[in-house]
Formats: sequence, structure tokens, C-alpha cells
Amino acid sequence: MGRGKVELKRIENPTNRQVTFSKRRDGLFKKAIELSILCEAEVALLVFSSSGKSYQFSSHDMDRTIRKYRNEKGLHQMNSHGVRTIEVWKNEMDEMKKEIDTLETKLKHLAGEDLSPLGMKELKQLERQLRMGVDRVRSRKWRLLSEQVSLLKRNHKTLQEENCNLQKKIKMHELLSEGDENSGLDSSDHVTQRFIPDGQPLNMNQLGFPDS
Repeated sequence: MGRGKVELKRIENPTNRQVTFSKRRDGLFKKAIELSILCEAEVALLVFSSSGKSYQFSSHDMDRTIRKYRNEKGLHQMNSHGVRTIEVWKNEMDEMKKEIDTLETKLKHLAGEDLSPLGMKELKQLERQLRMGVDRVRSRKWRLLSEQVSLLKRNHKTLQEENCNLQKKIKMHELLSEGDENSGLDSSDHVTQRFIPDGQPLNMNQLGFPDS
């Protein structure tokens, strides 16, 4: 039998509630990490416990993602002429600089450089990213090798067919040449027989040669 439908309601026991919160929070963060890696999505996650303690995950810079969200929703303050203030431009420049620094740091990590600031959790995440990247590279490499092998097989088959056709042409040419030579010999015999009567000895005068 299948599992019955679980009723969602507040867990009364404080210990059980805390244990469930920790498990569900870790599962939610794991899904957010997988989403950011598998789909190259920009993910920002904020969780506050019942005691007010905050937990967060961001695939990029948290402040940058929040500002991006505010821009997307049109929550930035605009002046009366609809022109963004200098402060807004400055914030965007700071965001871009932070993003560039973050990307440069990630590139160093992917190259195996500057790993000392990373903890065990970050190192495991980096290892997972590298493993997925290697798998994609290997898959692409084998696909290209398979395509090249198929192309070589087709070229080899084409060369074999051309070689077979060429050998047939050479054989046909040799047969035609032998036929021409045989026809020439038969014609010479007929010409000689026209000047030599049947049953008579050969007379050199009949062939146009004087007697010696």
C-alpha cells in the first residue's frame, strides 16, 4: 500500500521541530546548489528560523542578486524625470566590479589556484563542478571521435569502390587490346591465302619476288 497523505501542520515538540527544520533546510539548500550548477541559474535563498536566525545561499553575490530582483520588479526609486540617480549608477558599477571579482575568483578555483580560503563544503562543491565539467568534456570528445571514425569508414568504402571500378576498366581495356591483335593476325592470313591457290606449291613469282 502507498504512503498516506501527510498532514502539514506545526510540529508541537520543540526538539522534533528543530530536527525537521535542519533536515528540510539542508535539503532546500542542496536543491538550490544543484539548480545553480546544472542549469547555470542565479539563485539566492534566505531562510529565517523561528528564533530569528538567518541562513542563506547565493550562487553569486547576494546583494547583487537582490538588487537585480528589485530592478526586475521596478522597485528602484526614480526621480521625477524617470532618470536614475548617480547613486544608482554607482551601485551598479560596484555590482559589476563585485561580479567580475567573483568570476575571476571562481576561474582561479577551477584552475586549482587560490584554494586556501575554501573550507570543506566549498571544496566539495568545487569538486562536484569539476567532475561534471570533465564528464561533459569526455562526452563531447567521444562524440567527435565517433563522428571521425564514421567519416573514415565512409571514405574507405568509397576508395574501395573506386579501386574496384578502376580494376574493371583496366581488365576491359586489356581484353579489347587482345581482341584487336587477334583480328589483325586473321586479316593477314586471308590476304596471303588470296594469292596462293589451293593445292598448288608456292611460287615466288606469284608473290612478286624474282627467281634467284
